[in-house]
Amino acid sequence: MKILGFPVGPLQANAYLAICEETGRCALIDPGGEAERLLEAAANEGARVESILLTHAHLDHVGGVAAAKRKTGAPVLLHAADAGLYRAAPAQALSFGLEVEQPPEPDGQLEDGQIIEIGEEKLEVRHTPGHSPGHVCLIGDGFALVGDCVFAGSIGRTDLPGGDYRTLMESINEKLLRLPDDTILYSGHGPATTVGRERQLNPFLTGAFGWSG
Repeated sequence: MKILGFPVGPLQANAYLAICEETGRCALIDPGGEAERLLEAAANEGARVESILLTHAHLDHVGGVAAAKRKTGAPVLLHAADAGLYRAAPAQALSFGLEVEQPPEPDGQLEDGQIIEIGEEKLEVRHTPGHSPGHVCLIGDGFALVGDCVFAGSIGRTDLPGGDYRTLMESINEKLLRLPDDTILYSGHGPATTVGRERQLNPFLTGAFGWSG
């Protein structure tokens, strides 16, 4: 599977295209803004966006959903526990002095253990709450799209509504750090990293900042 990342919107959240190179079928993950740019990039790859998958519903990850849905007709999938955040996206934006278009109602739910087929490729949904109640990670062959669960050298914030530090740490340790060390982690902000690198160097995961498991 080919993964292409694009920092979008005023908060520069990473949106991703997950493309099956055999079929050209594609999932758009976390379109936080600049939907036209993302869809143009997909077209340049000869890819067809057939689903819009959301790791979570904070404003910087859903700001472009309405435009992307309007242009593609692709179904929007979100974990049910983030439905309230999703519907409140415009209010979230106002609290940061920003504006986003009200996203359309989700077409379906993402659930723990669910398998999403993208052409001949598959993504496994893992529910990883902590940053938000309905946060999920999408696990592929040798990689994971981890939203704002973990970053290169850091972790997602837990001071927003629905966040919980201990829950987040448990999600990271139980759902992500058990993946092979060479698994590439595509985060919601910043550069990609690997499980092994974060296990060894991330101060939140080594105990340097007080976490002992």
